[in-house]
Amino acid sequence: MSSSILVQIIECNPEILGGKPIIKGTRIPVDLIYELIGADVSIEEILDDYPSLTREIIEKVIEIGRQAKKNLDHVDLDKYLLSESGLS
Repeated sequence: MSSSILVQIIECNPEILGGKPIIKGTRIPVDLIYELIGADVSIEEILDDYPSLTREIIEKVIEIGRQAKKNLDHVDLDKYLLSESGLS
């Protein structure tokens, strides 16, 4: 997935939800989509609850998550962040 797709659908603005990544043009955090999917909420239910979203946007967010999971599946993120913070 190209970074241009990320820029098209995700933004971080310090004025909106403290800079948390959100779906562009909304106040819907990206992690909420992952949380809903993790709770087995269907795409149709998400669309009903968040009419500003489209199936295409949700599918792109899922694909971004799939790629991140694939690339990070073998990484202990807590250990990584600790080592990168210089506190290890």
